[in-house]
Amino acid sequence: MIASPTAQAQQPNMTFFVTSVGSGKGADLGGLAGADKHCQSLASAAGAGKRTWHAYLSATASGKVKAVNARDRIGKGPWRNAKGVVVARNVEELHSDKNNINKQTALNEKGGVVNGRGDKPNMHDILTGSEPDGRAFNWSGDTTCGNWTKSGEGSAQVGHHDRQGLRDDPPSKSWNSSHPSRGCSQEALRSSGGAGLLYCFALK
Repeated sequence: MIASPTAQAQQPNMTFFVTSVGSGKGADLGGLAGADKHCQSLASAAGAGKRTWHAYLSATASGKVKAVNARDRIGKGPWRNAKGVVVARNVEELHSDKNNINKQTALNEKGGVVNGRGDKPNMHDILTGSEPDGRAFNWSGDTTCGNWTKSGEGSAQVGHHDRQGLRDDPPSKSWNSSHPSRGCSQEALRSSGGAGLLYCFALK
């Protein structure tokens, strides 16, 4: 019996990936729970569903609901891509200049390279809603498209998985906190080089 392409692509040891597709509704992910479900579903299809997966997303405080920091919901590491390459050994390294996230290592769950700056279409804007240290923003502006429930007006902070931008400066090279999106719709995300993609991390 000939193995199917899906079976051949199974990545049981993978603990980090960029989603190959977005929600289809821009930054409306169904909140953090919906984003986690999206990561879990893609991981399962790639043969890594036995692990618990969370999306690398922050959520801002609202009323009595406290803020959620992306760095606090992804486990302790180390994290490996679909090829077995370590992108970071722990949370501290992930949020330092020593992490190993770039276009060659930030692969999708199938082990494929995600389009970056210079590719058509550019898809390097990855939704995070996070400050460079992986924490939620502590100000009144919208940095999470309504905590990942809006697909119209609003904005979300994005990072560049390929570490490239319009300038040679830290924000342009940031994997998790480059700039705000132009809106929350799929079209708005696409207009600045995005597709509503996420970083997914296995907790263990």
